[in-house]
Amino acid sequence: MRILLLTHAFNSLTQRLHVELRQLGHEVSVEFDIKDSVTVEAVALFRPDLIVAPFLKRAIPEAVWSQHVCLVVHPGPEGDRGPSALDWAILEGKETWGVTVLQANAEMDGGPVWESRSFPMRAATKGSIYRNEVTEAAVEAVLACVARFPDAKSHPALAGVWKPAMKQADRAIDWVADDTQTVLRKVRCGDGVPGVLATVAGQEVFLHDAHEASGLSGAPGALLAQGNGAVAVACRGGAVWIGHVRQRGGIKLPAGRLLGQGLPDALGPQDITYEERGDVGILHFSFLNGAMGTEQCRRLLAAYDEACRRPTKVIVLTGGPDFWSNGIHLNLIEEAASPADESWANINAMDDLCRAIITTTSHVTIAALRGNAGAGGVFLALAADYVWARTGVVLNPHYKGMGNLYGSEYWTYLLPKRAGEAAAKRVTEARLPMGTLEAKELGLIDDYFASNPYDFLDNVLIRAEQTAHESGFPERLVGKRTVLEQDGNLKPLESFRTAELDRMTLNFYGFDPSYHVARHDFVFKIAKSHTPLSLAIHRRKAAKNPL
Repeated sequence: MRILLLTHAFNSLTQRLHVELRQLGHEVSVEFDIKDSVTVEAVALFRPDLIVAPFLKRAIPEAVWSQHVCLVVHPGPEGDRGPSALDWAILEGKETWGVTVLQANAEMDGGPVWESRSFPMRAATKGSIYRNEVTEAAVEAVLACVARFPDAKSHPALAGVWKPAMKQADRAIDWVADDTQTVLRKVRCGDGVPGVLATVAGQEVFLHDAHEASGLSGAPGALLAQGNGAVAVACRGGAVWIGHVRQRGGIKLPAGRLLGQGLPDALGPQDITYEERGDVGILHFSFLNGAMGTEQCRRLLAAYDEACRRPTKVIVLTGGPDFWSNGIHLNLIEEAASPADESWANINAMDDLCRAIITTTSHVTIAALRGNAGAGGVFLALAADYVWARTGVVLNPHYKGMGNLYGSEYWTYLLPKRAGEAAAKRVTEARLPMGTLEAKELGLIDDYFASNPYDFLDNVLIRAEQTAHESGFPERLVGKRTVLEQDGNLKPLESFRTAELDRMTLNFYGFDPSYHVARHDFVFKIAKSHTPLSLAIHRRKAAKNPL
């Protein structure tokens, strides 16, 4: 079928559906819901059999839903209605929640129900639940709808209560009255968008990335300590760590940069930890939104070097449950006095980390992708000997969407080595998300399994221990050294980095400002004025065949 994804933005759920539907053989095009006339035009150009709306912020035009079946994904159970479904569920401490796929009509969230799914809630941010539980439930429900289209067996929507868009007043923090768990719920229900507006140390900021600060307490609302970029704020009976904040009109940054001056140091939230299980060393790293700044890359490299000195056989590198890595930290680069200089420092720190993993001959290395990966984060994973991914992970192994950024992380060595020259060129030029099936077929990953991040990690550690005890393990390490030497004789490893950085110098310091403009628009969340042709195949066809 021809399926049009009508969406406010190409977010994680939309990307996953794009991957899954194409994998099933459907012709899928995307249109950003910018205004009614653009949507109507897109439908006329593509002539879809079905329209799926995974992520909208406004109603579909009547001219479209009255003439076409439009299935809307609502991140709430049957009977729930309103634009802040997940926000309210987290704030109110719901134990179970769900996803409903409804057919659009004149009544918002009131059309016939095609499918619904439910799931248990966990203590996590809105963004994390959306990227995991909501996405898995929505994909299952949408694919079920597509499988039986056009023979729908829908039923009328339950009579539910309309809940309005959540306002800042609904999640306002009262540091005196709210205990730790209440503060956490309030921050999490607005994390990542729009954050919770609060007054801290006399400054109005939006709060993000909150964690319990065990063992700390003080006068409610007072700043108590700083640690690992976060600041601790006292509330009733305890305190919370606030990892990131955003000023009005600004971008999300580590809270300590704005609020940490003069505070005593304490052990803040840990984004890098290490543990051992038998002969397996596990290096965990979980950075907000998968962004890795210069200092984070250097800390992770130091932790990796220490792991390599341990008497283990296998090192597992596991990112967070939401993201493995998305490469360089665009927000910190945007904030820097010289974004070009910070870009250069950041990419070199990423390259140093990649090189250390590529050249490791003391251990077998495994990149365990619990969450999605993009840009340089994909190639960081490819630096390992094995890449294992959770089923459903989405990869974006390209840079060009960020103002034609060339990219480094030794990708010109790693990608052709795994996928071949022709496939490597196709992958980087396509600018499209890739699912685990396609990634394995191309050789970017070695295997994928398990449907949630926690089962996946359990399976990874079992497999890693088996790898450590395989017969011929010493010969495997000898083989690694041999391959590195042979590759180096053909072309020194550092020559790939030098050539990549020569191209990136033009991105950072050249006359073309495309990278700097794209980065600015990305970090300030400036809405796209049009849908990229890489996604809107109906507009590519129109451009080739003008009237």
